[in-house]
Amino acid sequence: MSLLSEAGWLFLLRWIHFLSGITWIGLLYYFNFVQVPFFAETEAPVRSGAQQKLLPRALWWFRWGAMFTFLSGWIYLLHYWLGKRGLTDPQTLVILVGGLLGTIMWANVWFVIWPKNKIVIQNAVDVAAGKPANPAAAAAGARGGLASRTNVVFSIPMLLFMGSASHFPMPMPSSAPVFWALMLIIMALVEINALTGTPGKGAAKPLATVKGTLWFGFILTVVFYLVFMVLGR
Repeated sequence: MSLLSEAGWLFLLRWIHFLSGITWIGLLYYFNFVQVPFFAETEAPVRSGAQQKLLPRALWWFRWGAMFTFLSGWIYLLHYWLGKRGLTDPQTLVILVGGLLGTIMWANVWFVIWPKNKIVIQNAVDVAAGKPANPAAAAAGARGGLASRTNVVFSIPMLLFMGSASHFPMPMPSSAPVFWALMLIIMALVEINALTGTPGKGAAKPLATVKGTLWFGFILTVVFYLVFMVLGR
């Protein structure tokens, strides 16, 4: 197979998608499973130093990993899955669901997590320089954290569906409108909670801990799977 052929180009596109995706999701799990618990337990000077010097570096790789994953994934999806195999192929439907989950996650990175963390980083820099603390920094950090935990939740079914497209055949839903209505409503409810929920309270309470976040993600995966199974033919 020549890399200059269409098959070779598609292979390179998948390779870029995998490489950038591992970078992105790896950092997502680092932030939520390692850094956040560490920040909660460490002393203020250590936390401030990490916010000033470590966090900007990690977030650079994080957001650009998300961007390259998003772009390479949609190019591949549009050209190969939608362009060649089409929506009548049940596996196209599976990977499209995964792609939509990944798109929501990408949007959370660029339009919620990164902007909110810029406020946190700038506040740490200002306080270290002797300037007054920004009273909005704590709320910004909490909102960014809730969006990040939501991305962990979405990542679990997203990775299942990405793998299912080639390795675990799923049934074709008997009614596409009902299928998409259910899928989009579920995705929207989880995302609305990330954007408007109160961190640590109400529907956002399970996301206050790593354990709760993981359980939420696995339960959501089962719910999505059941939609396929119940509506499948």
